[in-house]
Amino acid sequence: MTLSEIANGKLAPRTGIRLDNISKRYGDHLVIDDVSLNVEPGTVTALIGPSGAGKSTFLRCINLLERPDSGTIQVDHHTIEPGKVINAKDLAALRRTVGMVFQSFNLFPHMSALKNISFPQQKVLGRSKEEADERALQLLERVGLKDKAHQHPGRCSGGQQQRIAIARALALDPSIMLFDEPTSALDPEVGLEVLAVMRELADDGMTMIVVTHEMQFARDVSDTLVVMADCKIIEQGDPRAIMSDPQEDRTRRFLRAVLER
Repeated sequence: MTLSEIANGKLAPRTGIRLDNISKRYGDHLVIDDVSLNVEPGTVTALIGPSGAGKSTFLRCINLLERPDSGTIQVDHHTIEPGKVINAKDLAALRRTVGMVFQSFNLFPHMSALKNISFPQQKVLGRSKEEADERALQLLERVGLKDKAHQHPGRCSGGQQQRIAIARALALDPSIMLFDEPTSALDPEVGLEVLAVMRELADDGMTMIVVTHEMQFARDVSDTLVVMADCKIIEQGDPRAIMSDPQEDRTRRFLRAVLER
């Protein structure tokens, strides 16, 4: 059984994302400048670029952790527009559709791995403790951590904590997963554990947007590579084509800096 099947009891309907003319400012500081992106259902989009390009903010706009100042976001049957009031029920539904895994693991330190995954299911989805625990154990087994079910996060390695965080996000039955630099806080060897889980999700057909500095993952796993710089998308397309023959000078300079370090 695949990770997606375990997370949903069955394979969830594949869902895409469409973002049109998204802009975001913090005061006078422009962070995202008129960015549009279409992510087809069941595909993996890797988002790369220099620090400060707006990648993480763009990702956070998708599930409204940040509210865009302008532009339209369409996720499944949810449409978000500037000035449109979103009630708490619709916001919760959107965030169930769009799971997110952060650079920092954001686990509850006083809860076991099992409870970190089980508790949100009970609160958000209304599952019984028994059902939530069963789903949590299935996911922990699938990410290779069933033996850590009763340990607290502080007793787990960084890679293990990130895999627990992925299991927690999957337990809420998302049809889309957002990853914001999920391995950047990890040693390279430990990060491979997390990338293996992400590769399996991609193989399962989960729609994913991944902000990453892992160039091999971006090249080999993603269907579309998107390069951001100076708050804009400057290039997008086939990952191997862009990495072997980038069309923009800014892309060439970024890839040279990353690949030659």
